[in-house]
Amino acid sequence: MEESGHDLEKQGRLIGDLRQVIENAEELLKNTGQYTSLSYQSARAKLAQALLAATEELERFEETQLDRMIQATQAANLQFNDLTGEAKVLRAFN
Repeated sequence: MEESGHDLEKQGRLIGDLRQVIENAEELLKNTGQYTSLSYQSARAKLAQALLAATEELERFEETQLDRMIQATQAANLQFNDLTGEAKVLRAFN
């Protein structure tokens, strides 16, 4: 099933948002390391666990997006009979 341009744009925004959340969480963990109370350490541990899950999910999304781009480029190479390496590279960046 093909996805519409709107769906792909929406996924791109979600990936960007997830990257930003991960970056903010990493910064928060880095800047709160000096707080040693049990409540801070508990909250930091939960955040670190959620950060790990979010990072893994982002990797999965990015791999899926890259695979989709590779498949689309290969299909275009076949459709437009791109035989040379140069033609294939140019098609990938158009």
